[in-house]
Amino acid sequence: MLMEAKCPSSMSSSLSLSRTVLLVLFLLPATMQAAAAAAGHEEMKSIYAGPKVLPVRLGRPAFGPESLAFDHRGGGPYTGVSNGRVLRWRADRRRPGWTEFARNYKHATVAECAAKKKLVLPESVCGRPLGLQFNRRTGDMYIADAYLGLMRVGRGGGLAEVVATEAAGVPFNFVNGVDVHQETGDVYFTDSSTTYQRSDYMLVVLSGDATGRLLRYEPRTGNVTVLKSGLAFPNGVAVSGDGTHLVVAETASCRLLRHWLRGPDAGATEVLAELPGYPDNVRPDDGRGGYWVALNRDKAWAVNGTTPASVAAVRVVAAAGDRTGEVAVALRGFGAATVSEVVERNGSLWFGSVETPYVGLFKFTSL
Repeated sequence: MLMEAKCPSSMSSSLSLSRTVLLVLFLLPATMQAAAAAAGHEEMKSIYAGPKVLPVRLGRPAFGPESLAFDHRGGGPYTGVSNGRVLRWRADRRRPGWTEFARNYKHATVAECAAKKKLVLPESVCGRPLGLQFNRRTGDMYIADAYLGLMRVGRGGGLAEVVATEAAGVPFNFVNGVDVHQETGDVYFTDSSTTYQRSDYMLVVLSGDATGRLLRYEPRTGNVTVLKSGLAFPNGVAVSGDGTHLVVAETASCRLLRHWLRGPDAGATEVLAELPGYPDNVRPDDGRGGYWVALNRDKAWAVNGTTPASVAAVRVVAAAGDRTGEVAVALRGFGAATVSEVVERNGSLWFGSVETPYVGLFKFTSL
């Protein structure tokens, strides 16, 4: 997640203006280097997918499908939306549509959260599911709720339970991305900042905050371990296909990190790839050894605004034996709407976005 949240209405207009000015000042160095950054990625293939995306509408009042997941039987997609619930797509030929799959305890304890309508409360009151992923063996879904913590719901859905709210004595403040190691069952997730919550996401960038953490939850024991601290807005996380490492999107640094789980470098973190924009979620491609990385904005955004050429997502690949990856494909043509996640499945790309009332679907012939 990155660009959906707005400044709290209680803030003064002068503070809001100050943030705007600070944002421009912060982005100027990046935009001055935009041409150089683009040159560094000039070999990447561009696909103008945006105009060909089919919107799978959520239906009112659901909005902002941040992350997408498919269950062990291929059902879905499932997605978390702005009223704190998780929805499931049922591809019934006679009556396809979205149904509620999971809710949190706030929907039972806070009257304003119980109603299935557009929220007028701050999202922190009812929760906001961001990253989603299944344990394919158990059928459990893990939910990274920005405000409520790491949650789990069984394969039948219903009321999700909170399984973790702190690590090393420090409470979670901005839980964001999540993935499950399908061999071990361990859950890897990010806490984007221990200083600022999601509602103040912009301050994470503007202040130079580097209090984000990469974490592991062990379902067998309930233990939570800090794998890496001092990160600048860690966002999406993905377990590699061979299970040896994690790939983490570090938003404020416009790069992907690799954190080794096994092998001679176990415990070490290194830069995997520099990116042409600010990354959100990251997901493996469909068995080809690369990763789809959603870009909330490209580096040229502050100067050029959003154009048809703006990069909305990239596919990053690393050749066998290489320690660093390269951007191989860029997806463009999405207009003003940002992309928060890309999931490749059976010859199609599914898109999540915190700024739309639909999930996007793009069927491709080659990438």
